[in-house]
Amino acid sequence: MENKSFKIEGMTCSACANRVERAVKKLDGVESSVVNFATETLTVKYDNGKVGADNIVGAVTKAGYGVKKNMKLHNFKVEGMTCSACANRVERVTKKLSGVESSSVNFATEKLTIVMNEDEVSYGDVKAAVEKAGYKLIREEEKVDEGKEKKKDEAHTLLMRFIWSLVFAIPLLIISMGHMVGMPLPAVLDPMISPLNFALVQLVLTVPVMLIGYKFYKIGIKNLFRLSPNMDSLIAIGTLAAFVYGIFAIYKIQGGDHGYAMHLYFESAAVILALITLGKYLEAVSKGKTSQAIKALMGLAPKTARIIRDGNEIEVPLDEVVAGDIVLVKPGEKLPVDGEVIEGSTAIDESMLTGESLPVEKTVGSKVIGASINKTGFIKYKATKVGKDTALAQIIKLVEDAQGSKAPIAKLADVISAYFVPIVIGLAILATVGWLIAGESPEFAMTIFIAVLVIACPCALGLATPTAIMVGTGKGAENGVLIKGGEALEVTHQLKTIVFDKTGTITEGKPVVTDVVTDGYSEDEILALAASAEKGSEHPLGEAIVKGAEARGLSLKSIEKFNAIPGHGIEVIIDGKDIFLGNKKLMTREKIDIEHLGEKSDTLASEGKTPMYVAIDGKLAGIIAVADTVKPSSKKAIETLHEMGIKVAMITGDNKRTADAIAKQVGIDIVLSEVLPEDKSNEVKKLQANGDKVAMVGDGINDAPALAQADIGIAIGSGTDVAIESADIVLMRSDLMDVITAVKLSKATIRNIKQNLFWAFGYNVLGIPVAMGVLHIFGGPLLNPMIAAGAMSLSSVSVLTNALRLRRFKA
Repeated sequence: MENKSFKIEGMTCSACANRVERAVKKLDGVESSVVNFATETLTVKYDNGKVGADNIVGAVTKAGYGVKKNMKLHNFKVEGMTCSACANRVERVTKKLSGVESSSVNFATEKLTIVMNEDEVSYGDVKAAVEKAGYKLIREEEKVDEGKEKKKDEAHTLLMRFIWSLVFAIPLLIISMGHMVGMPLPAVLDPMISPLNFALVQLVLTVPVMLIGYKFYKIGIKNLFRLSPNMDSLIAIGTLAAFVYGIFAIYKIQGGDHGYAMHLYFESAAVILALITLGKYLEAVSKGKTSQAIKALMGLAPKTARIIRDGNEIEVPLDEVVAGDIVLVKPGEKLPVDGEVIEGSTAIDESMLTGESLPVEKTVGSKVIGASINKTGFIKYKATKVGKDTALAQIIKLVEDAQGSKAPIAKLADVISAYFVPIVIGLAILATVGWLIAGESPEFAMTIFIAVLVIACPCALGLATPTAIMVGTGKGAENGVLIKGGEALEVTHQLKTIVFDKTGTITEGKPVVTDVVTDGYSEDEILALAASAEKGSEHPLGEAIVKGAEARGLSLKSIEKFNAIPGHGIEVIIDGKDIFLGNKKLMTREKIDIEHLGEKSDTLASEGKTPMYVAIDGKLAGIIAVADTVKPSSKKAIETLHEMGIKVAMITGDNKRTADAIAKQVGIDIVLSEVLPEDKSNEVKKLQANGDKVAMVGDGINDAPALAQADIGIAIGSGTDVAIESADIVLMRSDLMDVITAVKLSKATIRNIKQNLFWAFGYNVLGIPVAMGVLHIFGGPLLNPMIAAGAMSLSSVSVLTNALRLRRFKA
C-alpha cells in the first residue's frame, strides 16, 4: 500500500471536498481517500499494483477539479559530455525519473533544462541519475518557479476583487436604496420621474460585479450540471435569479408598468457577491495563519552549509550536502543537517525542535540536529542524515500528514456536508412555492428564495475540524510534541489510564552510584578498587561504578589478573590484593561472611538500589549501591495526571522489590513488575479489558508491541528518530511533563472543534428557517438577502478565528 498527497484546485466549499473524496474512493485499489478542505490536500492510501497516481489525478479531473503540480524549471550545467550522444543519454536518464515533465540538454552550452514536479522528484534525485550515467551535475542558477512571478497571491487577488466589487456596489446601493432614507437623486435617475433610467443604471453597475465574480458562476453552474452542487452553486443560482428577475422588471417598465421600478434586485446580487468575496478573502488570510507552524518549521533550516570537500572549505546549497560530508559550524550559526561531532565542543540550542529551553552540551561523539543553533564553540561534525532524512524534514512530514488527517468527530459534519447543498436548494424552492401558494407576491417569494440560498454555509462545517487540527498539531510541534493525526488527537483527551515503561521513561535509564558503605576502608579507596576492576566493562553497573570514581576524581590502578564469573561478578588482583566484586551469590560461593552488613544491604535493596559487594582477601570490605535514578520531572508529571483524573501504571522487567521502591517514590497506582518485553502488550490489553482508553509511554524500541496495542502509543525522548511507526505521539524530549502537554493540547483542540461544530451547525439550523420566513409567519421581519450574505461570510470567518485561538495554548 502507498500513501500519497495531492494539492487540489477549484474547491470552494466542503461539498467540493466530499465530491473529490467520493470520486477517488470509487477507484478499484483505493483503500482510503481523505480531503482536508482547509489545506486543499487530498491524501490517498492505495494499492499501487491496482491503481496509480495518474488514475487518481484522472478521477479528480473528471470530478471537475484540478491537481496542482509543484512544477519548477531548473537550469543545470553538465560536465563530462564529449558528444551529442552524451547529451542524449543525460536527457534519457532524467526523463525516466517520475515527476520529470520535460528534459533537454544543449550540448553546445553543456546545459540541462528540466521541468519537474518537486513533490515527486528532488535535485538530489536528478543529480544521482546524471552521476550514475557517468556525468557531473552542477547547479547553475537558483530554481525558477515557472509562471510563479505572474501568479498573484490568492489572498491579494481576493482583496482586489472585493475592492473592485465595492467600486460598483456602493454607487449601486446609493442609487437603489438612497431615496428610501432621504438621499436626493437627480431627476434623470429618480424612480418616480425616470423609472427606466433608474433600472438601466443599476443593470450597468451590476454587470461588472458579476464579471469580477465570474468564478462563482463558472464553478457553481458546472457543478450544478454535474448534479453535484456546491456553495458556489447556491451563490450562482441566488444572484442569477435576482439578475434575471431584474431583466424581467426592466422589460415590464419599458412596457409601461412602472411599479416594477420598486421591485428590482440588482443591488442584492452585487452586494451578495461583494460580501462573499470579502468572506473568501478573510478565510484565505485565516487559513494562511493556521499553517504558520509548518512555515515556521520550514524556515528553520539554513539555506547553505560550509563543508570540507577534497581538502577545501567550500559553501554549498543545503540540498547539495551528502551523508559523510564534514560540516563546519561557528558560534551563532545554524546547523544545516543532522550529524555526529568529530571535533570541538559547544552548547547547542535545540529548543526550536525539541522544546528544550536550556542549551545542550555537545562533545566529540555527540549527535547533533539540523536547524538547531550553535551557541558557544566551533565544531566540525560528520553529516549522517541529509535531505528528507533529517529530523527537521521528518518533523515537517509528520506535521503535514497530521494536518491532512481527519478526526472521527468530523464524520458527522462530512455526512451533512455531502447532502447539504441539494437540501438547501430543495428548501429554497419549497419555501418559494409555499409563500406563493399562501398568496404572497412574486417579489416576496423571490426575496425568500435568494435569502435561503445565500445564507446556507457548508464552508463553516467543512472548516470546523481541519482548521482546529492544523493549529493544534502545529502548536504541539512548537512544544516538541508531535501528534501523528486527527484520530490520535481526539482519542488522547479520552484517556483514563497511562502506562509508563520504567527504564528510560520514569527513570534516566543510566545507572549511577548512589551509596558507598565501607567496613574498615575509606569510601574513595573501595570505589577506586571497584572502578579499577570494572574498567573496560560493558556491563551497565560496571560502567556506573567507573563513572562514579571519575566523578570523584579518583585515579584507577592497573589489574594484575582478571577473571569474569558469569552471573556472579568478577575476580581481580590489584597491588597483590585478591578482590571479588559482585552479587550476593558470588559472596556465598566464595564463603565470604556478609551478615554484619546484611541489614544495610536489605535497606538499599528496598529503596530500589542494586547492592554490589566488594571483598578483599576473603573479607567483606564494603557495598557499592547502584541505581537507575528517577527523572526530576517524573513525580510532578504523575501528580498532575492524578489531578486530571488519570490513573498511572508502571511496567518493568525489574523484580517486585525494586519496582515497588520506584513506584513509591513517584506515586504510581498500578505496578506491573517482572514483565518480559514480549508480554508488555498483553498487560496493556488487560488494562483495556474494562473499556477504558489506555496510553502506553515508552522509548519506542523494546516497547513497540505495547505502543501498538495501546489506544495511544507515546514514544518519549526519541531525539532525532522521530519516525517511530508504532507510536501515535512522539515526544522530542525525555520529559514526562510533555505527556501532560499532549493530553491538555488534545482536550483544548477537541473543545475547540466542538465549539466550531456547534457554531457551524447552530448558524445553519437557525439561519435557514429565518431566511425561509418562519419569523414572518408570526409577524416578524423578513431576512434581507444582503444581510444573509454577510452572515454567511462571517460564519466561516468566525469558525477560523475560533480555531486560531488555539495558538494561545501554553504548554
